Amino acid sequence: MTDATPPALRLLVLEGDGIGPEIAAATCKVLDAASALFGFKAGYERAEIGFSALKNQGTTFPETVLEAAKRTDGVILGPVSHNEYPPAEKGGLNPSGQLRKRLDLYANIRPARSREGFAPRCGKPLDLVMVRENTEGFYSDRSMHLGPGEIMPTPDLAMSFRKVTRQASLRIAESAFALARQRRRKVTAVHKANVLRISDGLFLECVRSVAARYPDVEYDEKIIDAMAALLVRDASVFDVIVTTNMFGDILSDQASEISGSLGLAASLNAGEDHAVAQAQHGSAPDIAGRDLANPASLIGSAAMLLAWLGERRQAPALLQAAQAIEQAIDLTIKAPELRTRDLGGPLGTRAFASCVAANLAELAKVARAEHFPQLSS
Repeated sequence: MTDATPPALRLLVLEGDGIGPEIAAATCKVLDAASALFGFKAGYERAEIGFSALKNQGTTFPETVLEAAKRTDGVILGPVSHNEYPPAEKGGLNPSGQLRKRLDLYANIRPARSREGFAPRCGKPLDLVMVRENTEGFYSDRSMHLGPGEIMPTPDLAMSFRKVTRQASLRIAESAFALARQRRRKVTAVHKANVLRISDGLFLECVRSVAARYPDVEYDEKIIDAMAALLVRDASVFDVIVTTNMFGDILSDQASEISGSLGLAASLNAGEDHAVAQAQHGSAPDIAGRDLANPASLIGSAAMLLAWLGERRQAPALLQAAQAIEQAIDLTIKAPELRTRDLGGPLGTRAFASCVAANLAELAKVARAEHFPQLSS
């Protein structure tokens, strides 16, 4: 695909619950600005999930949503309040878990980096990426073909099953090492094989076998509890961290908060054929509808989706737009007066998105001159 043929994207927007509709609208505002500035076309389909779908369709995740996700180029997923949903048999499915499992989105990529003008919460400035296996582990909605991965044989006994497979471990390790080659060429595997000898033993066996094929990438291993402490001490020494589902979920939130705020934490769920942009944080129903939510996490996640699509389609316009959105977020939060309230600033959701779009326009002037001269004519 050449720059003379603008990429055309069809994105599925799933607003979700709580603050989801607000931050999804803010994200689409920035994407619209990016499409106009960088010469690609973006159109949207929208579908109901969460509580609104439960009320209108009897389920929090209608089958039509999965069909739409398969036929569109990517998904923008707002946060959901799945902890408050009814049981699955009464329609309370977790939309995030359903998309990850049924689209085989095996890699959850979660960057955590500190930003100029906004100091990390502790330690030195950091720039790492958590590569989290996304389809199995202790997550009860992903560990069984039929039925949940948790059972309760008696009122006083609850049991949970953990699934670790060779296929999933090999492909998440491959994703981590391939990404490390694009960064600082270091991978750290996080595990608890000293206790979970069989399941984490299999995971480590697979990661080590992949590491042997990447002699140019430095490789080490850390036990999960030690890793949590080391991130607090000095997260700057880590580059790409690869781990299983639950450990990755916990450590990525920790790393993002250390880097500055979970409100800035972008995330991409990616597989071979599909990808879903999703903020790391929850639905924050206590501030829903009040123009208080920070949309930076979902905006950054959408930028990751553009980059994923740009790489697959060899579309420079998408790659440049993704990079510029990241830079526009950085420029916005660098100025204290342009931050949202959770970051100590005065702005609301809509105003912050407008500032990101304005900074994006300034960055696009440079990008057009350097990379898209035909757009300046």
